[in-house]
Amino acid sequence: MYLHATRALMVVSIVVGIFGMAISAMGMKCTKCGGDDNVKKARIAMTGGLVFLLAGLAALIACSWYGNQIIRDFYSPLTPINTKYEFGAGVFLGWAGSLLVILGGALLSCSCPRKGNYSNKGYPKSGGARTKPPSSGKDYV
Repeated sequence: MYLHATRALMVVSIVVGIFGMAISAMGMKCTKCGGDDNVKKARIAMTGGLVFLLAGLAALIACSWYGNQIIRDFYSPLTPINTKYEFGAGVFLGWAGSLLVILGGALLSCSCPRKGNYSNKGYPKSGGARTKPPSSGKDYV
């Protein structure tokens, strides 16, 4: 029964991760989805990061649950010796992948700028603090 639950959690993690990629792609500054409003794009990207966090947590729970069951079966005296399992590469890759997805989702969700930091401040126009007239080409010779 636990095997079916871990499979279902991994499938949910994959589906939620696909939705997270789609949402994060809409929140990128280089896309036209969501208009040209940087505030809206930042919030969309933050939502994509939170979706990635959910996907990573689902995968981490599934891998940890399966690993716990392997340990229980291995040390159980009721389990026959020829049916005991050990950790394989799939469990380690699942843990590493889920931690990377959680890290990526956390970084993406922290990319949202703070309140009051949404203005597009460009370079100052010429003639700002230094009002020196432009030099002629003879100065460089």
